[in-house]
Amino acid sequence: MIEEKDLNEILSQVLAEVKEEQGKVNLAEIGRRTGVSRERLRRWQKNNYQFIQTRKKEGRPEGSVKLSGHTETLNELLSKGVSNSEVCYERLKAQGYSGGRTIIKDYISKHRDLIPAKRRIIVATQGPRGTRYYTAPGDCFQIDWGFVNVDDTTGKEWKCACFAMVCHHCGFRYVEFFPNATQESLFIGMIHAFFIMGIPNRVLTDNMKSVVTKRNSLGFPIFNKEYDEFQNLLGFKTTLCKVAHPFTKGKVERLVRFVKENFIVGKTFANVTDLNNKALEWCLSKNRNVIKGSDLIPLEEHKKVDMERPLVQSEELLNYLAPLRTISFDGYVYYEGRQFGVPYRYGCRQVRVMRKNRKLLILDPENYQEIQNYDVDWSRKAKTCLGQWNEELNIPTEKPTAPVKATLNMLTEKKSNRFERFSLPLPKEKGEEIK
Repeated sequence: MIEEKDLNEILSQVLAEVKEEQGKVNLAEIGRRTGVSRERLRRWQKNNYQFIQTRKKEGRPEGSVKLSGHTETLNELLSKGVSNSEVCYERLKAQGYSGGRTIIKDYISKHRDLIPAKRRIIVATQGPRGTRYYTAPGDCFQIDWGFVNVDDTTGKEWKCACFAMVCHHCGFRYVEFFPNATQESLFIGMIHAFFIMGIPNRVLTDNMKSVVTKRNSLGFPIFNKEYDEFQNLLGFKTTLCKVAHPFTKGKVERLVRFVKENFIVGKTFANVTDLNNKALEWCLSKNRNVIKGSDLIPLEEHKKVDMERPLVQSEELLNYLAPLRTISFDGYVYYEGRQFGVPYRYGCRQVRVMRKNRKLLILDPENYQEIQNYDVDWSRKAKTCLGQWNEELNIPTEKPTAPVKATLNMLTEKKSNRFERFSLPLPKEKGEEIK
């Protein structure tokens, strides 16, 4: 643990380096290099760059009393680079911690030496400032993709796509995870979000290939054919951001960052369904908190003014929730980067596939009846089912593709008696000679 005396020496050394490099005192750069908070640095500056030893208040219980039994977990989080007091508070609270956030903040500030050093950042001059804009209730939702790494039980690492949607008016959040960021996953994520948030007048998004293909000579976007049919079916319009300008949809960009820094940290899960259930619980808990900038609770505000057009289940939506797949020659369908077997008794060439709760369902494309189901997991191994190739032999059978002209003759096999060599001639009657 760093004492006040040692901290004074460290800060004095960093102060001299920053003055030499930038020609002025930059508290932001000093904070990045040392990990000391901005408020503490301001007090240090007011006291002529010296820390004054403060006396502890009498009669208050020490924070170490309530943190007893939780310091190992807190040290483990700090060693992984997790210094967010809110994240640490939620992890300890789940383990039975009864204290407050201030005790955790004090512990983190005193154990900054456990946090791995961050990459040195050079402070750049601030460019031209933009203007914040506000939208009417139910007018605009922002969507975006984020990506995180997943370590499975076998030690392999996979990439997981995070679909994020936020209401621009009240800040209502929705997050869902997919094994990949395909157009089908985009449609499924938007439909699930619209069931909870309602349908807006327009959606603000990036210039992604699953939304727009190109622009015409006048600069107007030419939407992807499937996406254009999707937005016309649900009755909303799409607004594209300026290329390489993330400030246009800053709320959803901040949501993706918030998911990575708050929800993902230290999170474990069994499969993608379990992860999405935890993500939905996390979103509901955050939507109940007050947003200080707008002084409102997203969950209450969204129900009052932003749910003007709720989404109703229909057969057209099932076509997007359960996309078509063609059965391969060896009886597999490919979905979300994995292969799933289809029974041999099903004679058609196409099926529909969808995830529902903890099951992956293979459905008939006409009447949506279930043909086969599998448990949802992260394994890349191909899943087979009983009777996938042949109901009788359960093995692949090849048939002749050309007329058969070659013929084989089969002879009757003679039966031999192995005791014949031991047989003796029968005795003759009287008067006959024995040869």
